[in-house]
Amino acid sequence: MSKIPGDYLLYCENVTKAYGGKIVLEDIDLAVRRKEFCTVVGPSGCGKSTLLRLILGQERVTGGTLLIDGEPACHPGPDRGIVYQKYTLFPHLTILENIMAGRQLGQPLWKTFSTRKAAREEAFFYLKSVQLEGHADKYPHQLSGGMQQRVAIAQALVMRPRILLMDEPFGALDPGTREAMQMLILELWEEYGMTVFFVTHDLEEAVYLGTRILVISQYYTHERKTNGVPHGARIVCDYKLNDQALSTRVKQTAAFGKLIQTIRYEGFEPEVLQHAKAFNLTHSDSFITYDGEELGNKD
Repeated sequence: MSKIPGDYLLYCENVTKAYGGKIVLEDIDLAVRRKEFCTVVGPSGCGKSTLLRLILGQERVTGGTLLIDGEPACHPGPDRGIVYQKYTLFPHLTILENIMAGRQLGQPLWKTFSTRKAAREEAFFYLKSVQLEGHADKYPHQLSGGMQQRVAIAQALVMRPRILLMDEPFGALDPGTREAMQMLILELWEEYGMTVFFVTHDLEEAVYLGTRILVISQYYTHERKTNGVPHGARIVCDYKLNDQALSTRVKQTAAFGKLIQTIRYEGFEPEVLQHAKAFNLTHSDSFITYDGEELGNKD
């Protein structure tokens, strides 16, 4: 059953994205409230990054409805920031200048303030929030990978987005740095009250960070094609997780490990075929719209 779009910051109904004749995402139904931390996982190539680009407004849906605060997401805006796995820093600018660049708007941040001094103060505030205030005058090549990713996060935060999109942001980091960055992003999320969409291939990371986990998969039905066209990926699992950051010790619990096993089984195994009516959509805001074929087929 559909939801009321106005109750949610992000609302998707029957969203499909195709490139030429290839359907990547199909019938995506999703309703997300403000301040949720949604982790997004799924098999390689299933369309996780595509979903982020649609939310960002970098690409348009092929079909269906995608609304941000009740309005179509037709183009990028300052209400949405994004952090990629590859560091997006300007090598010829200092760390503070990188944040001042305001890459989301494509113009120097200081133009949005009455004085350059105010812009520097604003940028330094976010540099301090990612614990790099002592590196303001350095250049990107002088920082470690983890430190550069902190700068990229500050770049996104400086425009005060309501939605922060993160596409494998910690994938290239060593385990120790990665865990430190996980703690940092949880602190920033709690401090600024953003809605976060965090794509990762690491199921442990996804279960640990999120208040909600979305599993997108193309492995869900024996009806792999309709009229010769392969089906696109759908949300096959939607779970409620913890509402606040927990100690990393939670990763060692039996329940934590069992949930990861369930997610891997239901979303990552090509041999596990299920009808749309059997999708594990247990979150209270989950919903699904069926086509006529699905309504008539329970097998």
